[in-house]
Amino acid sequence: MKKYITLAVRVIRYNLKIIFAGKFFWFLLAAFAFFAFFMFQQAWNRLEINEGTIYGLLLFPCLLLIFYPVVFGIQNDEDNRILEIIFGIPNYRYKVWGLRMLMVYVANYFILVLFAYVARLLLYPINIVEMAAQLVFPMLFFGNLAFMFSTITRSGNGTAVIMIILGLVFFIFMNANSSISNSSWNVFLNPFTIPRDIHPMIWQNTIIKSRLFLLIGGIVFLMIGLLNLQKREKFV
Repeated sequence: MKKYITLAVRVIRYNLKIIFAGKFFWFLLAAFAFFAFFMFQQAWNRLEINEGTIYGLLLFPCLLLIFYPVVFGIQNDEDNRILEIIFGIPNYRYKVWGLRMLMVYVANYFILVLFAYVARLLLYPINIVEMAAQLVFPMLFFGNLAFMFSTITRSGNGTAVIMIILGLVFFIFMNANSSISNSSWNVFLNPFTIPRDIHPMIWQNTIIKSRLFLLIGGIVFLMIGLLNLQKREKFV
């Protein structure tokens, strides 16, 4: 039993080095820098601060944290010449990439908890666990969407361009369309901001539908990405 635990720890440590090596530190630093700037701006302008405000401040750093390990994951494996080794593992899609994606989301969740704790100390008393948990849903949606495109383009830079364009389109379209901005179809829906013209019970149902939509979408994107990895001749 001890032998298997030791082996599992070594595998996790090895994959963490691969996932978060290279430029991830700079993305983490950029995420915190943007978060700190947004917090300073809110405090300097003496704007109203509540749970909805904190969620909005954390949303961009949340997406930035997931960007590098998911978008450049396959390209990093190819650059490090370990893609052929991974494809030699039986059911590698689930054993390697399933484990990696899980580790990415767990690690980023705890980073968001730390960010939320900083916001709680400096700006507003929030439930840091709930705040980070709500942010996981858009993280799963966009992270798995980026993973799916990375298996199609097989290029980190190409996937990055696609995700930036899609992010801008989502943001502009869903904020410009009033019928969608407060609906469950808005991928940027803020669950902590209750619109004045919507009953609280209706709003709770909207939040539940929104989270189900993001979760199901994320699962579908992940499955498509894993199935694309089955076509190993396109990667090797």
